[in-house]
Amino acid sequence: MDARVIPIREAAACDAPPAVIQERGQREVFCGLTAIIWMHRRIQDAFFLVVGSRTCAHLIQSAAGVMIFAEPRFGTAIIDDRDLAGLADANDEIDRVVNRLLERRPDIRLLFLVGSCPSEVIKLDLSRAAQRLNTRHAPAVRVVDFSGSGIETTFTQGEDSCLAALAPQLPALPPSAPAELLVVGTLADVVEDQFRRLFEAMGTGPVRFFPPRRAREMPAIGPNTRMLLAQPFLADTARALEARGVQRLPAPFPLGVEGTADWLRAGARACGVADERIEAVLQPARERAQRALAALRPTLEGRSVFFFPDSQLELPLARFLSREMGMDLIEVGTPYLHRAHLAAELERLPAHTRIVEGQDVERQLDRCLAARPDLTVCGLGLANPLEARGLSTKWSIELVFSPIQGFEQAADLAGLFVRPLERARRLAA
Repeated sequence: MDARVIPIREAAACDAPPAVIQERGQREVFCGLTAIIWMHRRIQDAFFLVVGSRTCAHLIQSAAGVMIFAEPRFGTAIIDDRDLAGLADANDEIDRVVNRLLERRPDIRLLFLVGSCPSEVIKLDLSRAAQRLNTRHAPAVRVVDFSGSGIETTFTQGEDSCLAALAPQLPALPPSAPAELLVVGTLADVVEDQFRRLFEAMGTGPVRFFPPRRAREMPAIGPNTRMLLAQPFLADTARALEARGVQRLPAPFPLGVEGTADWLRAGARACGVADERIEAVLQPARERAQRALAALRPTLEGRSVFFFPDSQLELPLARFLSREMGMDLIEVGTPYLHRAHLAAELERLPAHTRIVEGQDVERQLDRCLAARPDLTVCGLGLANPLEARGLSTKWSIELVFSPIQGFEQAADLAGLFVRPLERARRLAA
Protein backbone atom coordinates (compact mmCIF):
# COMPACT_ATOMS: atom_id res chain seq x y z
CA MET A 1 0.00 0.00 0.00
CA ASP A 2 1.23 3.46 -0.87
CA ALA A 3 2.30 5.07 2.41
CA ARG A 4 0.56 8.27 1.40
CA VAL A 5 -2.84 6.57 1.17
CA ILE A 6 -5.08 6.52 4.23
CA PRO A 7 -6.12 2.98 5.19
CA ILE A 8 -9.80 2.54 5.97
CA ARG A 9 -10.77 0.20 8.76
CA GLU A 10 -12.94 -2.56 7.34
CA ALA A 11 -15.64 -4.08 9.52
CA ALA A 12 -15.76 -7.86 9.65
CA ALA A 13 -18.38 -9.36 7.37
CA CYS A 14 -20.22 -10.86 10.35
CA ASP A 15 -20.35 -7.63 12.32
CA ALA A 16 -23.88 -6.37 12.93
CA PRO A 17 -24.58 -2.62 13.15
CA PRO A 18 -24.06 -1.28 16.68
CA ALA A 19 -27.00 -1.29 19.05
CA VAL A 20 -28.56 2.08 19.85
CA ILE A 21 -29.25 3.11 23.44
CA GLN A 22 -32.02 5.63 24.07
CA GLU A 23 -31.79 8.17 26.90
CA ARG A 24 -34.37 10.64 28.09
CA GLY A 25 -33.63 13.35 30.62
CA GLN A 26 -32.28 16.87 30.93
CA ARG A 27 -30.85 18.09 27.63
CA GLU A 28 -28.36 20.70 26.48
CA VAL A 29 -29.61 22.16 23.19
CA PHE A 30 -28.98 25.25 21.10
CA CYS A 31 -31.75 27.32 19.51
CA GLY A 32 -33.00 26.46 16.00
CA LEU A 33 -32.78 30.13 15.04
CA THR A 34 -29.05 29.54 14.67
CA ALA A 35 -29.66 27.88 11.29
CA ILE A 36 -30.37 31.34 9.88
CA ILE A 37 -26.66 32.12 10.22
CA TRP A 38 -25.63 29.71 7.48
CA MET A 39 -28.84 29.81 5.44
CA HIS A 40 -28.91 33.59 4.94
CA ARG A 41 -25.50 33.30 3.29
CA ARG A 42 -26.81 30.61 0.99
CA ILE A 43 -30.00 32.12 -0.49
CA GLN A 44 -28.65 35.46 -1.57
CA ASP A 45 -31.93 37.25 -2.32
CA ALA A 46 -33.84 35.96 0.71
CA PHE A 47 -34.42 37.63 4.06
CA PHE A 48 -35.11 35.91 7.39
CA LEU A 49 -37.35 37.96 9.68
CA VAL A 50 -37.54 36.44 13.15
CA VAL A 51 -40.68 37.27 15.13
CA GLY A 52 -39.35 37.06 18.66
CA SER A 53 -37.89 38.76 21.70
CA ARG A 54 -34.80 40.86 22.26
CA THR A 55 -33.10 37.67 23.43
CA CYS A 56 -33.69 36.19 19.97
CA ALA A 57 -32.16 39.27 18.37
CA HIS A 58 -29.10 39.17 20.63
CA LEU A 59 -28.63 35.44 20.00
CA ILE A 60 -28.57 35.75 16.23
CA GLN A 61 -26.44 38.88 16.26
CA SER A 62 -23.90 37.26 18.59
CA ALA A 63 -23.83 33.95 16.73
CA ALA A 64 -23.37 35.66 13.37
CA GLY A 65 -20.70 38.08 14.57
CA VAL A 66 -22.15 40.77 12.30
CA MET A 67 -20.14 43.97 12.31
CA ILE A 68 -21.86 47.30 12.86
CA PHE A 69 -21.51 48.41 9.22
CA ALA A 70 -22.83 45.15 7.75
CA GLU A 71 -26.31 44.82 6.23
CA PRO A 72 -27.19 41.18 6.81
CA ARG A 73 -30.11 39.31 5.30
CA PHE A 74 -31.81 38.66 8.63
CA GLY A 75 -33.44 40.69 11.37
CA THR A 76 -35.86 40.51 14.29
CA ALA A 77 -39.36 41.92 14.65
CA ILE A 78 -39.27 42.30 18.43
CA ILE A 79 -42.33 41.36 20.47
CA ASP A 80 -42.46 44.00 23.20
CA ASP A 81 -44.67 44.82 26.19
CA ARG A 82 -47.30 46.54 24.04
CA ASP A 83 -47.80 43.34 22.02
CA LEU A 84 -47.96 41.15 25.12
CA ALA A 85 -50.41 43.49 26.87
CA GLY A 86 -52.72 43.58 23.84
CA LEU A 87 -52.21 47.31 23.34
CA ALA A 88 -51.12 46.72 19.75
CA ASP A 89 -52.37 44.26 17.15
CA ALA A 90 -49.45 41.90 16.50
CA ASN A 91 -50.58 41.19 12.93
CA ASP A 92 -50.77 44.90 12.11
CA GLU A 93 -47.29 45.29 13.57
CA ILE A 94 -45.93 42.45 11.43
CA ASP A 95 -47.46 43.99 8.31
CA ARG A 96 -45.95 47.36 9.17
CA VAL A 97 -42.48 45.90 9.74
CA VAL A 98 -42.59 43.83 6.54
CA ASN A 99 -43.78 46.76 4.42
CA ARG A 100 -40.99 48.96 5.76
CA LEU A 101 -38.42 46.20 5.22
CA LEU A 102 -39.43 45.61 1.60
CA GLU A 103 -39.40 49.32 0.85
CA ARG A 104 -35.87 49.56 2.20
CA ARG A 105 -34.63 46.32 0.62
CA PRO A 106 -36.14 46.01 -2.90
CA ASP A 107 -33.64 43.22 -3.67
CA ILE A 108 -35.55 40.74 -1.46
CA ARG A 109 -37.34 38.05 -3.47
CA LEU A 110 -38.09 35.53 -0.71
CA LEU A 111 -39.10 36.55 2.80
CA PHE A 112 -39.14 34.03 5.63
CA LEU A 113 -41.26 34.74 8.70
CA VAL A 114 -39.45 32.72 11.37
CA GLY A 115 -41.33 31.67 14.47
CA SER A 116 -39.55 31.63 17.84
CA CYS A 117 -40.28 30.39 21.34
CA PRO A 118 -41.94 33.73 22.31
CA SER A 119 -44.14 33.90 19.18
CA GLU A 120 -45.24 30.30 19.64
CA VAL A 121 -45.95 30.72 23.35
CA ILE A 122 -48.33 33.61 22.63
CA LYS A 123 -49.88 31.61 19.75
CA LEU A 124 -49.04 34.10 17.00
CA ASP A 125 -50.20 32.51 13.72
CA LEU A 126 -47.39 33.24 11.27
CA SER A 127 -48.83 30.95 8.60
CA ARG A 128 -51.85 33.23 8.29
CA ALA A 129 -49.57 36.26 8.30
CA ALA A 130 -47.56 34.73 5.43
CA GLN A 131 -50.74 34.06 3.41
CA ARG A 132 -51.93 37.63 3.99
CA LEU A 133 -48.60 39.15 3.00
CA ASN A 134 -48.36 36.95 -0.09
CA THR A 135 -51.63 38.35 -1.43
CA ARG A 136 -50.09 41.81 -1.16
CA HIS A 137 -46.50 41.25 -2.31
CA ALA A 138 -46.49 38.19 -4.60
CA PRO A 139 -45.19 37.50 -7.19
CA ALA A 140 -42.44 40.08 -6.67
CA VAL A 141 -41.79 38.71 -3.16
CA ARG A 142 -42.82 35.30 -1.88
CA VAL A 143 -43.47 34.99 1.88
CA VAL A 144 -42.95 31.66 3.65
CA ASP A 145 -43.19 30.86 7.35
CA PHE A 146 -41.38 28.22 9.40
CA SER A 147 -40.52 27.60 13.03
CA GLY A 148 -37.05 28.22 14.40
CA SER A 149 -38.17 27.63 17.96
CA GLY A 150 -35.76 25.97 20.37
CA ILE A 151 -38.57 24.08 22.13
CA GLU A 152 -38.03 20.32 21.76
CA THR A 153 -35.60 20.72 18.87
CA THR A 154 -31.88 20.98 18.23
CA PHE A 155 -30.31 23.84 16.33
CA THR A 156 -29.83 22.18 12.93
CA GLN A 157 -33.56 21.49 12.73
CA GLY A 158 -34.03 25.14 11.89
CA GLU A 159 -32.75 24.32 8.39
CA ASP A 160 -34.98 21.25 8.23
CA SER A 161 -38.05 23.33 9.10
CA CYS A 162 -37.11 25.96 6.52
CA LEU A 163 -36.61 23.54 3.63
CA ALA A 164 -39.66 21.48 4.60
CA ALA A 165 -41.74 24.68 4.33
CA LEU A 166 -40.34 25.34 0.84
CA ALA A 167 -40.70 21.79 -0.49
CA PRO A 168 -44.49 21.91 -1.17
CA GLN A 169 -43.98 25.10 -3.18
CA LEU A 170 -41.33 23.79 -5.58
CA PRO A 171 -42.39 23.70 -9.25
CA ALA A 172 -43.69 20.35 -10.49
CA LEU A 173 -42.19 18.25 -13.27
CA PRO A 174 -44.46 15.99 -15.33
CA PRO A 175 -44.10 12.18 -15.04
CA SER A 176 -42.66 12.17 -18.56
CA ALA A 177 -39.73 14.42 -17.56
CA PRO A 178 -36.28 12.78 -17.72
CA ALA A 179 -34.58 11.65 -14.51
CA GLU A 180 -32.75 14.38 -12.61
CA LEU A 181 -30.54 14.43 -9.54
CA LEU A 182 -31.36 16.74 -6.62
CA VAL A 183 -28.83 17.47 -3.86
CA VAL A 184 -30.71 18.44 -0.69
CA GLY A 185 -29.15 20.44 2.12
CA THR A 186 -27.29 23.72 2.51
CA LEU A 187 -23.72 23.56 1.22
CA ALA A 188 -21.09 26.26 0.96
CA ASP A 189 -20.81 27.67 -2.56
CA VAL A 190 -17.30 26.29 -2.97
CA VAL A 191 -18.49 22.79 -2.04
CA GLU A 192 -21.45 22.98 -4.42
CA ASP A 193 -19.14 24.03 -7.26
CA GLN A 194 -16.82 21.08 -6.59
CA PHE A 195 -19.68 18.58 -6.49
CA ARG A 196 -21.21 20.05 -9.65
CA ARG A 197 -17.91 19.69 -11.53
CA LEU A 198 -17.52 16.06 -10.45
CA PHE A 199 -21.09 15.15 -11.36
CA GLU A 200 -20.74 16.84 -14.75
CA ALA A 201 -17.44 15.07 -15.41
CA MET A 202 -19.14 11.75 -14.68
CA GLY A 203 -21.96 12.61 -17.09
CA THR A 204 -24.89 12.60 -14.69
CA GLY A 205 -26.84 15.21 -16.63
CA PRO A 206 -28.39 18.21 -14.87
CA VAL A 207 -27.87 18.31 -11.10
CA ARG A 208 -30.02 20.67 -9.02
CA PHE A 209 -29.28 21.94 -5.53
CA PHE A 210 -31.87 22.69 -2.86
CA PRO A 211 -31.77 25.31 -1.48
CA PRO A 212 -30.39 27.19 -4.49
CA ARG A 213 -28.32 30.34 -4.38
CA ARG A 214 -31.20 32.53 -5.51
CA ALA A 215 -34.90 32.30 -4.72
CA ARG A 216 -35.96 32.28 -8.36
CA GLU A 217 -33.79 29.24 -9.09
CA MET A 218 -35.89 26.83 -7.01
CA PRO A 219 -35.58 23.36 -8.60
CA ALA A 220 -38.56 21.67 -10.20
CA ILE A 221 -39.25 18.15 -8.91
CA GLY A 222 -41.31 15.15 -9.94
CA PRO A 223 -41.54 11.34 -9.81
CA ASN A 224 -38.31 10.97 -11.80
CA THR A 225 -36.30 13.15 -9.41
CA ARG A 226 -33.67 11.32 -7.33
CA MET A 227 -32.41 13.07 -4.21
CA LEU A 228 -29.14 12.82 -2.35
CA LEU A 229 -29.24 14.18 1.19
CA ALA A 230 -26.16 16.28 1.91
CA GLN A 231 -27.04 16.67 5.61
CA PRO A 232 -28.31 14.02 8.09
CA PHE A 233 -30.74 16.33 9.90
CA LEU A 234 -33.29 16.79 7.10
CA ALA A 235 -35.95 14.24 8.08
CA ASP A 236 -38.95 16.55 7.59
CA THR A 237 -37.57 17.91 4.32
CA ALA A 238 -37.03 14.42 2.94
CA ARG A 239 -40.56 13.43 3.98
CA ALA A 240 -42.03 16.50 2.25
CA LEU A 241 -40.08 15.81 -0.95
CA GLU A 242 -41.01 12.12 -0.94
CA ALA A 243 -44.66 13.18 -0.65
CA ARG A 244 -44.10 14.97 -3.99
CA GLY A 245 -42.79 11.73 -5.55
CA VAL A 246 -39.04 12.34 -5.15
CA GLN A 247 -37.02 9.17 -4.51
CA ARG A 248 -34.24 9.20 -1.91
CA LEU A 249 -30.94 7.50 -2.78
CA PRO A 250 -29.44 5.61 0.18
CA ALA A 251 -25.85 6.67 0.77
CA PRO A 252 -23.46 7.73 3.52
CA PHE A 253 -22.96 11.46 3.91
CA PRO A 254 -20.16 13.25 2.04
CA LEU A 255 -17.74 13.64 4.95
CA GLY A 256 -14.21 12.38 4.46
CA VAL A 257 -12.84 10.50 1.46
CA GLU A 258 -14.89 7.33 1.93
CA GLY A 259 -18.21 9.07 2.56
CA THR A 260 -17.74 11.52 -0.31
CA ALA A 261 -16.80 8.80 -2.79
CA ASP A 262 -19.74 6.56 -1.89
CA TRP A 263 -22.15 9.53 -1.90
CA LEU A 264 -21.03 10.60 -5.37
CA ARG A 265 -21.19 6.99 -6.62
CA ALA A 266 -24.78 6.67 -5.42
CA GLY A 267 -25.81 9.75 -7.40
CA ALA A 268 -23.93 8.77 -10.56
CA ARG A 269 -25.17 5.17 -10.56
CA ALA A 270 -28.75 6.36 -10.18
CA CYS A 271 -28.20 8.35 -13.38
CA GLY A 272 -26.93 5.25 -15.23
CA VAL A 273 -23.23 6.14 -15.26
CA ALA A 274 -20.90 3.14 -15.65
CA ASP A 275 -18.62 2.28 -12.72
CA GLU A 276 -15.51 2.60 -14.89
CA ARG A 277 -16.27 6.22 -15.70
CA ILE A 278 -17.18 6.97 -12.08
CA GLU A 279 -13.88 5.64 -10.79
CA ALA A 280 -11.86 7.40 -13.49
CA VAL A 281 -13.33 10.75 -12.44
CA LEU A 282 -13.13 10.16 -8.69
CA GLN A 283 -9.64 8.67 -8.47
CA PRO A 284 -7.54 11.88 -8.82
CA ALA A 285 -9.61 13.82 -6.28
CA ARG A 286 -9.70 10.85 -3.91
CA GLU A 287 -5.93 10.41 -4.02
CA ARG A 288 -5.30 14.12 -3.39
CA ALA A 289 -7.57 14.00 -0.36
CA GLN A 290 -5.91 10.86 0.97
CA ARG A 291 -2.46 12.44 0.73
CA ALA A 292 -3.70 15.50 2.62
CA LEU A 293 -5.23 13.33 5.36
CA ALA A 294 -2.02 11.29 5.70
CA ALA A 295 -0.22 14.34 7.12
CA LEU A 296 -2.86 14.75 9.86
CA ARG A 297 -3.53 11.13 10.78
CA PRO A 298 -0.56 10.72 13.19
CA THR A 299 -2.04 13.37 15.51
CA LEU A 300 -5.43 11.64 15.70
CA GLU A 301 -4.60 7.95 15.35
CA GLY A 302 -5.14 5.99 18.55
CA ARG A 303 -6.72 8.97 20.33
CA SER A 304 -10.14 8.61 21.92
CA VAL A 305 -13.19 10.78 21.19
CA PHE A 306 -16.53 11.27 22.95
CA PHE A 307 -19.52 12.88 21.19
CA PHE A 308 -22.23 14.69 23.10
CA PRO A 309 -25.51 14.96 21.15
CA ASP A 310 -25.89 18.33 19.47
CA SER A 311 -25.91 18.69 15.67
CA GLN A 312 -27.03 15.28 14.29
CA LEU A 313 -23.72 15.17 12.38
CA GLU A 314 -22.28 12.90 15.06
CA LEU A 315 -22.57 9.51 13.30
CA PRO A 316 -20.99 10.57 9.98
CA LEU A 317 -18.23 12.36 11.88
CA ALA A 318 -17.62 9.32 14.07
CA ARG A 319 -17.41 7.08 11.00
CA PHE A 320 -14.85 9.42 9.42
CA LEU A 321 -12.71 9.69 12.56
CA SER A 322 -12.79 5.95 13.21
CA ARG A 323 -12.28 4.53 9.73
CA GLU A 324 -10.08 7.18 8.11
CA MET A 325 -8.23 8.80 11.02
CA GLY A 326 -7.86 5.79 13.33
CA MET A 327 -9.56 7.31 16.39
CA ASP A 328 -11.24 5.22 19.09
CA LEU A 329 -14.92 5.96 19.69
CA ILE A 330 -15.87 5.96 23.36
CA GLU A 331 -19.45 7.17 22.90
CA VAL A 332 -21.37 8.69 20.02
CA GLY A 333 -24.39 10.67 21.20
CA THR A 334 -26.90 12.18 18.79
CA PRO A 335 -30.11 14.12 19.49
CA TYR A 336 -32.21 12.14 16.98
CA LEU A 337 -31.33 9.15 14.84
CA HIS A 338 -33.19 8.56 11.60
CA ARG A 339 -32.30 4.92 11.04
CA ALA A 340 -33.18 4.81 7.34
CA HIS A 341 -31.17 7.95 6.48
CA LEU A 342 -28.20 6.83 8.60
CA ALA A 343 -28.23 3.12 7.76
CA ALA A 344 -25.05 3.39 5.67
CA GLU A 345 -23.32 5.19 8.55
CA LEU A 346 -24.43 2.71 11.20
CA GLU A 347 -23.14 -0.28 9.29
CA ARG A 348 -19.70 1.34 8.96
CA LEU A 349 -19.21 1.95 12.68
CA PRO A 350 -17.40 -0.64 14.82
CA ALA A 351 -19.86 -3.13 16.29
CA HIS A 352 -18.83 -2.27 19.86
CA THR A 353 -19.56 1.47 19.43
CA ARG A 354 -21.79 2.92 22.15
CA ILE A 355 -24.43 4.97 20.31
CA VAL A 356 -26.83 7.02 22.42
CA GLU A 357 -29.94 8.65 20.97
CA GLY A 358 -31.33 11.49 23.07
CA GLN A 359 -29.71 12.78 26.20
CA ASP A 360 -29.58 12.66 29.96
CA VAL A 361 -26.86 15.26 30.30
CA GLU A 362 -25.89 14.48 33.91
CA ARG A 363 -25.33 10.81 33.11
CA GLN A 364 -23.41 11.61 29.96
CA LEU A 365 -21.20 14.04 31.83
CA ASP A 366 -20.46 11.35 34.41
CA ARG A 367 -19.52 8.86 31.67
CA CYS A 368 -17.37 11.42 29.86
CA LEU A 369 -15.48 12.48 32.98
CA ALA A 370 -14.93 8.84 33.95
CA ALA A 371 -13.61 7.95 30.47
CA ARG A 372 -11.31 11.02 30.19
CA PRO A 373 -11.32 11.06 26.36
CA ASP A 374 -8.54 12.76 24.45
CA LEU A 375 -11.16 14.86 22.64
CA THR A 376 -14.79 15.73 23.44
CA VAL A 377 -17.15 17.08 20.78
CA CYS A 378 -19.94 19.04 22.46
CA GLY A 379 -22.12 22.13 22.47
CA LEU A 380 -21.00 25.56 23.58
CA GLY A 381 -22.65 25.24 27.00
CA LEU A 382 -20.57 22.21 27.97
CA ALA A 383 -17.21 23.12 26.44
CA ASN A 384 -15.85 25.52 29.09
CA PRO A 385 -16.83 23.36 32.09
CA LEU A 386 -15.17 20.35 30.45
CA GLU A 387 -12.07 22.36 29.58
CA ALA A 388 -11.91 23.40 33.25
CA ARG A 389 -11.82 19.70 34.11
CA GLY A 390 -8.80 19.24 31.85
CA LEU A 391 -10.55 17.85 28.76
CA SER A 392 -9.87 19.08 25.23
CA THR A 393 -13.09 20.03 23.42
CA LYS A 394 -14.34 20.85 19.94
CA TRP A 395 -17.50 22.94 19.52
CA SER A 396 -19.95 20.94 17.44
CA ILE A 397 -21.51 24.12 16.04
CA GLU A 398 -18.20 24.96 14.33
CA LEU A 399 -18.55 21.77 12.32
CA VAL A 400 -21.89 23.00 10.97
CA PHE A 401 -20.65 26.52 10.17
CA SER A 402 -17.55 25.26 8.31
CA PRO A 403 -17.40 23.86 4.74
CA ILE A 404 -16.45 20.25 5.53
CA GLN A 405 -18.12 18.18 2.79
CA GLY A 406 -16.26 16.77 -0.17
CA PHE A 407 -12.77 15.60 -1.13
CA GLU A 408 -11.12 19.01 -1.09
CA GLN A 409 -12.42 19.74 2.41
CA ALA A 410 -11.51 16.36 3.96
CA ALA A 411 -8.23 17.66 5.37
CA ASP A 412 -9.97 20.80 6.66
CA LEU A 413 -12.44 18.55 8.48
CA ALA A 414 -9.64 16.54 10.07
CA GLY A 415 -7.86 19.79 10.95
CA LEU A 416 -10.82 20.90 13.05
CA PHE A 417 -10.17 17.92 15.34
CA VAL A 418 -6.40 18.26 15.22
CA ARG A 419 -6.33 21.86 16.46
CA PRO A 420 -7.68 21.34 20.02
CA LEU A 421 -5.26 18.45 20.55
CA GLU A 422 -2.35 20.52 19.31
CA ARG A 423 -3.42 23.40 21.54
CA ALA A 424 -3.50 21.09 24.57
CA ARG A 425 -0.05 19.75 23.69
CA ARG A 426 1.44 23.23 23.44
CA LEU A 427 -0.15 24.33 26.72
CA ALA A 428 1.26 21.27 28.47
CA ALA A 429 4.76 21.80 27.07
